[in-house]
Parts: sequence; structure tokens; C-alpha cells
Amino acid sequence: MSFKFEKLIIWQKAMDLGEDINVIIEQFPKKEFYNLSCQILRAVDSVALNISEGCIEQSNPEFKRFLNYALRSLAEVVTCLYKAKRRNYNTQEKFDVSYQQCFDLMNMIIAFKRTLS
Repeated sequence: MSFKFEKLIIWQKAMDLGEDINVIIEQFPKKEFYNLSCQILRAVDSVALNISEGCIEQSNPEFKRFLNYALRSLAEVVTCLYKAKRRNYNTQEKFDVSYQQCFDLMNMIIAFKRTLS
């Protein structure tokens, strides 16, 4: 048995991204715990949460709406990554990897959304 969303590659990738971001923020300074760290965690978790919520018992237009929420959260993650890089909390290499994950996931979500009638 499984939920329908568990089979979606976009949900699986969003879950992976969340865990990768969680590792990155462990290196942020303690002063960011209630600021940037919390913000990026909430945003990255929202990506997978919106995909799963939209997938369950929703019409395709409603599911698309939740996918749009996921995309917005993903944009927030990218902005937080930029903030962390500008504040020297993250290396360029780690930024590039995370940025690419976000970019790829964004394109996957957009492509998936187009398949919904």
C-alpha cells in the first residue's frame, strides 16, 4: 500500500531536496536559527507538502493550484540560498549543487503540471 503522491518523482525529489537543505543549514551560524534557517526549512518542506496535499482527492485544476504553491515555495528556497551565500554561510560549490536541484525540480514540476488536463 502507498499513497499516490509517493510514486511521483517530483515528490521524491522534493523530499530529497529537503534533506539536502537540512544538512546545509547545520553549518549556518546559531544567530540564524530563528531567521534564515527556519525560513528555508519551512519553504523547502512546503514544496513536498504542497505536492502531496494537492495529489490527494483533488481535481486536476486544484492539483495545479497546489503545484503552483510548491513552485512558489521553491522560489523562496532559492532566494534563501542566495541570502546564505551572500552572508558566507555556504560555499559556492554547495550553492551550485542546491541551485541546480531547485532548477531541475522546478522544470519537472512545470512539465508535470502540463500533463494534467
